[in-house]
Amino acid sequence: MAGTFLFDAPTLQMPVDCTLGQDCYIQNYVDRDPGPGARDAGCGGLTYDGHKGTDFALLTEAQMQEGVKVIAAAPGRVVATRDGEPDGAYVSGRMVAGKECGNGIVIDLGRGWQTQYCHLREGSISVARGARVEAGTPLGLVGQSGQAEFPHLHLSLRHEGTVVDPFDPEMQDTCAAAASQSLWSDPFPYTPSGWLANGFTAAPPRFNAILAGDPLPPPRETGPALIFWGYGFGLRAGDTISFEITGPDGISISTTSEVDAPKARFFRYVGKKTPPDGWPKGPYAGQIALRRDGAVIARRSATARIE
Repeated sequence: MAGTFLFDAPTLQMPVDCTLGQDCYIQNYVDRDPGPGARDAGCGGLTYDGHKGTDFALLTEAQMQEGVKVIAAAPGRVVATRDGEPDGAYVSGRMVAGKECGNGIVIDLGRGWQTQYCHLREGSISVARGARVEAGTPLGLVGQSGQAEFPHLHLSLRHEGTVVDPFDPEMQDTCAAAASQSLWSDPFPYTPSGWLANGFTAAPPRFNAILAGDPLPPPRETGPALIFWGYGFGLRAGDTISFEITGPDGISISTTSEVDAPKARFFRYVGKKTPPDGWPKGPYAGQIALRRDGAVIARRSATARIE
């Protein structure tokens, strides 16, 4: 395959103005399984059957509302655009058939190569058909238009109409970690799972509030409870999640639970109701760990102080 087209393959840069692992992450990769199953570039499960691109996801809807730029991954000419599709239509039950990409842009890179950018925020597209763009040119903002369950950019790369995985364009039988080719100018590591956010709060939070980026009440001496929460992605059946809270006067709260089903995004918390005399004043520390096959693959911590 390399001899047929990789010699003139484009080099791609990060298409979203964010930092992976901090304020965005990759939720889904190209599906490399030719059958009814699904397998990503790292031989993991961050994809689904027939997925044709890479999903660069934001952590919260609040980020989308603030505005996160989508930028051209490679230079070329804009050959198609669509705008005016509402954000959140799919999750609210509205029909998106025929417009699954939502607000999108197609850029011709030459030599049979194209990139397609999907799910941009309504009204944000800033380039017109026929325009020439360079790598890094702002195209619009990350949104949730079309068939999108969460705010993200879906980036597809095609050669002569065939989907190409930029993490492993040769589609080798080995996993991407062993792939000899990558089209990213600054390759980023394959991360199959991880924590995205965590913290303390005074009452059991709703996952919808976490995804929205709503502010949570800080823990306090006489609040309803002391809660430590974590939000992550890429959960697999058999994983274990451990929580630990320590605080003044020997306070120690810990739990470990095993996961019985995979989840693309997940949310867990642990805590206790406030005792009659309130929580002791002072510093509190929380830690969460995700284990797979007995090894810790992701760990996060946070601190809080009750005055």
